[in-house]
Amino acid sequence: MNFNGITLEKLVLIAVIAGIIIGPEKLPGYAEKLAQMVRKGGEMLKGARSRMREEIGAEADDLDWRKLDPRQYDPRRIIRDALLDDSPPPRPSGQSAIVEPAKPAVPSVLGREFSRETPPPFDLEAT
Repeated sequence: MNFNGITLEKLVLIAVIAGIIIGPEKLPGYAEKLAQMVRKGGEMLKGARSRMREEIGAEADDLDWRKLDPRQYDPRRIIRDALLDDSPPPRPSGQSAIVEPAKPAVPSVLGREFSRETPPPFDLEAT
């Protein structure tokens, strides 16, 4: 079991050190406070889940939360996809038919053209 670099052995070591520092007299009181905090955190989590189900409905159970994790998005890929997107931008509402502008030039470097099949070179060491 590994929680962001903290293994079970490290947790046991921390608990032993905390037990030595706190002392046997105060340890039961602190253990009770910790149990109360864990229970309260569980109740808060259940309350948040129930509120979400009330607001979103039955669809909340079917959500794939991993798809909504912002850590999975690579900004470089998002920008590249947006630059290479072939669809025209949405037309503002209320405007009459607008003549579509000419397709913008494909980004190129030193005469090389890039597309979805041949993306531009990527430097891993660039900042």
